Amino acid sequence: MRGTMKQTKGIIFSSALFKLLLLVAITRGATGKTLKYKVYEEQRVGTVIARLKEDVAGVLSKLPGSLTFRFRAMQRGSTPFLSVREEDGEISIGTKIDREKLCEKNVNCSIEFDVVTLPTEYLQLFHVEVEVLDINDNSPHFSRAIVPIEISESASVGTRIPLDGAVDADVGENSLNTYSLTPNNFFKIEVRTRTDGAKYAELVVIRDLDREVQQNYQLQLTASDNGVPPKSGSTLVKISISDSNDNSPVFDEQAYMINFMENSPLGTLIIDLNATDPDEGTNGKIVYAFSSHVSPKILETFKINPESGHITLIKKVDFESTASYELDVQAQDLGPNSIPGLCKIVVKVVDVNDNKPEININLMTPGKEEVAYISEGAPVDTFIALVRVDDSDAGLNGEVVCRLHGHGHFRLQKTYEKNYMILTNVSLDREKRSEYSLTVIAEDRGSPSLSTIKHFTVQVLDENDNPPRFEKSRYEVFKSENNSPGAYLMTLVASDPDLGTNGQITYSIVDALVQGSPISTYVTIDPSNGAIYALRSFDHEDVSRIAFTVQARDGGNPVLSTNTTVLLTVLDENDNPPIIHSPSLRNHTAELSVWKYASPGQLITVLKVTDRDTGTNGEISCAIVGGNEDRLFVMDVRRCELRTNASLEQAPREVMEIRVEVQDRGTIRLATGALFRLSLQENMDILPPLYPTGSSQAQLDLSLIVIISLGAVCALLLIVMVMFATARCNREKKDPRHNYNCRVAESSYQNHPKKPARQIHKADITLVPTINGTLPVRAHPRSPSASPAPDRGTLGSRQSHHSRQSLNSLVTISSNHVAENFALELAHATPPVEQVSQLLSMLHQGQYQPRPSFRGNKYTRSYRYALNEMDKFSLKDSGRGDSEAGDSDYEPGRESPMDRLLGEGFTEIYAPDGQHRTHAGTPLAPPIHHTFIPHHRPSCGRTNVPTVSRLQAVS
Repeated sequence: MRGTMKQTKGIIFSSALFKLLLLVAITRGATGKTLKYKVYEEQRVGTVIARLKEDVAGVLSKLPGSLTFRFRAMQRGSTPFLSVREEDGEISIGTKIDREKLCEKNVNCSIEFDVVTLPTEYLQLFHVEVEVLDINDNSPHFSRAIVPIEISESASVGTRIPLDGAVDADVGENSLNTYSLTPNNFFKIEVRTRTDGAKYAELVVIRDLDREVQQNYQLQLTASDNGVPPKSGSTLVKISISDSNDNSPVFDEQAYMINFMENSPLGTLIIDLNATDPDEGTNGKIVYAFSSHVSPKILETFKINPESGHITLIKKVDFESTASYELDVQAQDLGPNSIPGLCKIVVKVVDVNDNKPEININLMTPGKEEVAYISEGAPVDTFIALVRVDDSDAGLNGEVVCRLHGHGHFRLQKTYEKNYMILTNVSLDREKRSEYSLTVIAEDRGSPSLSTIKHFTVQVLDENDNPPRFEKSRYEVFKSENNSPGAYLMTLVASDPDLGTNGQITYSIVDALVQGSPISTYVTIDPSNGAIYALRSFDHEDVSRIAFTVQARDGGNPVLSTNTTVLLTVLDENDNPPIIHSPSLRNHTAELSVWKYASPGQLITVLKVTDRDTGTNGEISCAIVGGNEDRLFVMDVRRCELRTNASLEQAPREVMEIRVEVQDRGTIRLATGALFRLSLQENMDILPPLYPTGSSQAQLDLSLIVIISLGAVCALLLIVMVMFATARCNREKKDPRHNYNCRVAESSYQNHPKKPARQIHKADITLVPTINGTLPVRAHPRSPSASPAPDRGTLGSRQSHHSRQSLNSLVTISSNHVAENFALELAHATPPVEQVSQLLSMLHQGQYQPRPSFRGNKYTRSYRYALNEMDKFSLKDSGRGDSEAGDSDYEPGRESPMDRLLGEGFTEIYAPDGQHRTHAGTPLAPPIHHTFIPHHRPSCGRTNVPTVSRLQAVS
C-alpha cells in the first residue's frame, strides 16, 4: 500500500481537462477497465503508443454495430504529455517526456488518465496507465571533483573510510551499479548498499601505511551504471598520510534502527549516541558529527550535539514525502592523527493519520467548475460527474470511503479503485425543482478519521415537457347583438411552467365553419395575451350561439398545445318588429268579407304574426286600435283572432275599416299596424275559406299542443278511475251481503202495513224531451260553429213528423192488474191530443196502481240525466211503499209537476199558429219525443209483474 501511495504521488496529470459536450449520457452497463501501456522516455513527439479502438474491440463489439464511437481523454495536470485521437483512440506523445523530471527516483513511473467513449448513450469508461520506461541518458556523477582524505599512518589493515557517493538519476539497470578504484597496493574499495537501495563505496586499508615511505596517494574513483551502453563518472580521491592517534572512538553499536512518529514536534530527541575512547587527554575527548557525505536533506532535518551526541529533530518529517532516513555519524577524538569511529542510524518515519482525503470532481459541463448541467428529460442513471478520491496516508489511514449526500435523486457508483461516478437515481422535473446542491464526503479509516467535503451544484435544464393549461375546459361569454365590430369579448389565460420559449404561449383560434363562413370572420384573438374580439356585428336572429376552439401553443420543440372551447351566446335585443303574414296585406291593408248575419263570437280571421326576436322580445299581442267605436268586433290579445262582438245586421256601413296593431313585449316595444277593410256579405256562399290551405297554412300552435297533452292526461286518469270503480262494483256483487233475495223481499212486502190505495197522479210522471232518441244539447247562440237558422218553409213538415214521433213512444206501466211486458202503443193516426187524453184517463181512472220497487234496502233508482235542469222533475220514492203525506217527496197543496208539464209544455209545442217557438220567439230545436220506459225486476217463482217505480221521459 505504501509503495502504491508513492507511485500515485509521482503521477503528474496534464493540466488541461478536455471539455466534454453537455450531453446526457446513459451509463447503464458502463464498466471500468484498466488498460496498461509502456513507452520509453525521451521519445519524439507524435510517437504512437497504442490504439484504443483495437484494444477495446471486445467491449465495443457487445454494443450496437451501427454506432460510430469516439474517444475522449479526461487528463489531470498542467502538461498534456499524451494525446488521444477521437476517431480511433490513438494514444501518442504530445510533449517530450523526461522520466527523471517526471518521477525522480521512483522505480515505477506512469501517466494515468481516463478515457470515455462517445456517444454518451453507450458511454464506456476506461482507465489508461502508460508506464514511462527509463533509458540510460544520465551518467553517474559525484558531488565533488576532488575528495580529500587524511589517514593516520598507524591505521590498521582493514580500516574503512566512507567515500562520497555518486548520484545517477536513472533507475533500474541504468542506475548506479558499482564503483571502481585505480589499482594500487594499499587501498581497495568495497561497495555497500543503503536501506533505500543507494550504493556507496568505502575505502579499505589493505596494507600498513608508512608515512615516511609515501605521504600522499591520488586514486581515481569511478562510478558506473549497468546501462547499454554503460555510463560512468569519476572523482579524484587525494589521500594524505599523517601521524595517527593510537585509539579511535568506538560506538556502543555499529547500527541503530529507530521508529519515529511523523507528527513528532520539533526538538524531539531521536537518539542519544555514546562513543568511548580509552585515550587520555585530548586524544580521548570525543566530538560527534555527521559524516561528511550525508545529504543536505538530513542536515536540514536533524541536528547532532557535538559534545553529547544527542540527535534532535529540527524540521517536521512527512511520511508521505520520505518514509525513512539514514544518518551516518562519526565520533572523533581531539588527539593528533585521530581516526573517527562510525555508526549508522536508520530513522523510520511512522505514519499517522495527518492527511485528509482529497476529492477531485470532473463535471460534465463546459462552464463553471462547480456546476453541472442536466436536462430534465434525462433518464435514470444519467452520468453527471466523475469523482476521484486520494489519501496520502498509508494503511487504514489511506483507505477512503466516499459518500454522496444531498438528495435521493442522485447516487454514487464505484467504478474501480478510487474512482466513482455520480448518476441520476430518478427522473428529474425542473418545474418541481430546478437546482440541487450535492455534497461529496470522503472519509478515511484512520483513528481518528479525517474527512473532506466538497460541494457542487446540479442545475436542471428546462425541456418542453409541459403543455399550456387553461383554467377551464369550457368558457362562456355573453354579448348582446348589434355590437360594433372590434368589440372586446373576453380574455383567455393559459399557463405554462416551462422556461423561455418553452413557456412562451401563443393563442390562436382553430379553423371552423359557422353557417358556411370561417370562424375567422366572426372573432379574432390576440396571439400574445389571449384577448378575444368580435370582427363583425352579431345578429341573434342569424346566429344565436357560436362555439369555437382556442388553442394555446408554446414555443418549444416539439411544440405542445392545449385546446379549450369558448361558447359565445349572442343575446337578443328587440330589433325586429312583428310581421303579419296572414291575412295578406297590400300597402298595410287587408280586404276581408264578413257575413252580415253572423252571430256574436263568429270568427272573422286569424292573424298569423311572426317576430324574429326571442323571449319577451318575440311575444306578440294584438289589439284593435281604431275604427271599432261601436264595439262590433273583438280581438283576442294572445291568439290574435278577430271575431264579431255583436250582430252586424244593424251595422252603420257595409264596409267598415278597423286598425289593428301587433306589438311585441320588448323593453322598447316595436309594433306593426294594419288596416282591415271589412265588407258585409248577404250570402255565405261567396265568403272565402277561413283558413287557407297549402303552404300558407299556419304551423300548429304551441298552446294547442299543450291543451291536447293535458286532455290526454285527464283521459288517462278518467280511464283509471272507471277501471277502479268497475273492479269495486264487481267485488260488491260477489259479496253475499249485497245479493238480492226474492223471498225475503216478498215476505217483507206482505208484512208491510197496507194503506188505502190511491190513484196515480200526474205528479208520478216525469217527462224528458228527446230528439231522435238522444239527449238534447242546445247549442250556444253565440257559438262560432252554430248552424244558421233553418228555413221557415220547412218547419211545418218537420213539426208534423216530430209530433208523431213523440206520441208514438211506448208507455209501459207496472201494475198488479196488467200482464208482464204490458205496453200501450199509441196509434200513429191518432191525433196527438187524443193520445194524451187516453193516457191521462187511464191514469185518473186508477186502472194502474203503483207499487213499491225495492230489494230489501236497495231501491230502484231512476235514470239520472246529465242535465241538471231536467233532474228536478224526477220522482224520488222514499222507499216506504206508496207515497203519502208524510213521505219526503210529498208536499201538500203543491201543484203536480205533471200538471205543469202537460199544461205548459204541450201548449208551447202545439201553439195555435202551429209553430214551435220559445217564449222569446226564437226558433227552437227539433220537436221533442217522449218515451216512457218500463222498469222490470225478477219475480219469485211466478209471473213477473212490472212495477212502476217512476215514469220517465228520456231523450
